[in-house]
Amino acid sequence: MSMFAVLLPGVAQKPANFFNTKLANGLEVLVVEDKSVPLATVEITTKNGSYTESPEFNGLSHLYEHMFFKANKDYPSQEVYMAKTRELGIIFNGTTSEEKVNYFFTLPKNNWLAGLKFMNSAIRYPLFLPEEMKKENVVVDGEFQRNESNPYFPLYMAMNKALWGDLFSRKNVIGDHTIINTATPEKMQAIKDKYYWPNNSMLIISGDVNHSEVFAKVKEIFSSWKASGFDPFKKWPIPEFKPLTKNDYFVVESKNARVPMFMLGWHGPDTRNDRPATYAADVFSFILSQNSNKFQKELVDKGIALQTQVNYQTLSHVGPIRVIVVPNPGNVAACAQALKEQIAQWDSPDYITDEQLANAKRQLEIQNLQEFDVTSSLSHSLAYNWCTADLDYFYNYVANVKKVTKTDLQNYVRKYIKGKNYCAGLLINPAQKDQLKPETFWKE
Repeated sequence: MSMFAVLLPGVAQKPANFFNTKLANGLEVLVVEDKSVPLATVEITTKNGSYTESPEFNGLSHLYEHMFFKANKDYPSQEVYMAKTRELGIIFNGTTSEEKVNYFFTLPKNNWLAGLKFMNSAIRYPLFLPEEMKKENVVVDGEFQRNESNPYFPLYMAMNKALWGDLFSRKNVIGDHTIINTATPEKMQAIKDKYYWPNNSMLIISGDVNHSEVFAKVKEIFSSWKASGFDPFKKWPIPEFKPLTKNDYFVVESKNARVPMFMLGWHGPDTRNDRPATYAADVFSFILSQNSNKFQKELVDKGIALQTQVNYQTLSHVGPIRVIVVPNPGNVAACAQALKEQIAQWDSPDYITDEQLANAKRQLEIQNLQEFDVTSSLSHSLAYNWCTADLDYFYNYVANVKKVTKTDLQNYVRKYIKGKNYCAGLLINPAQKDQLKPETFWKE
């Protein structure tokens, strides 16, 4: 029996090995006990990311993530910082996405307390040394350039600009070259002063630890971290993304593109306004990405397309829906037509079978349970869910996925996809333009 099998409908049930508390300063603390391996992960997540970035700050949440692993008050240079990671046996990393930044240390279980103190130094007392920033500006911009070397990156960026318009920076995690290369310690401090507060963060300690001991030490170490005295998202509200007002068709040319690629995008549901639809979106996307589905059979199996993919990203501020199709280079026009015809059928009663629906629910449940096998990975998932929704969303995820019906899938398609304004892009090599005549593909 899975640990979710006893969930009551509509009631959040956290697993028995999860323990949580909240400090007086607002810092949420979650401990996940797992004695299977002698390791512990100390992770902190903050509600920050590209959705907080106006154009002049675009990419700086990610740069801040890099500066987290540099000098701070207690470890005054990166060399001293790195020496401490080696001493404690720490494997460390951080990630930045649209609505979340997280930092984590995985280390031997006997060092968890030292890791907790090390985390306290890094999160509360960064120095943002100018000489370290100059080096890291180049490193982060190098990551950007590596992304740009992907032949399909221009299509992805063009789609984001089409979907989000003048709020593009709020969805552009990678940032802007100029903003990254000219970033200053003052801008890092501005980000810290807005978002890096205990009442906007959650500390997760997972692995071979005892929650009572952890709670006591967290209180001892982190209670002196003063709360902001304000809600950052009330003081600096995230602007609402405007609905698409028309269909937008575009062609992107790249000399690096070996084969064409279609990408279609819609504004999907989010966890603030339509949580039930987020579960339907996950189920629908999973089904349409399986080889047995009609979408795959009509495009890939018939040789019209080489690959198809349907994605939805769970977010609190408009989760995007994306369809990616790599057409057979000899059948690009036919693929465009077939793609439109298939989307028009997505809400048909027989487009998805009962068997496919049941299998999707089961596979999503298995994927969810597999996250519990590695507590360090589980911590990352908990961080993402806390930032984009809340922990109840995570605890009740499988129970809510199991409730999804074919009618729910139809309603999801009708509310967010079929007949709704969307963006459609085609990536081609310039040498293919005259032959393909892509401007004819999307005529209404």
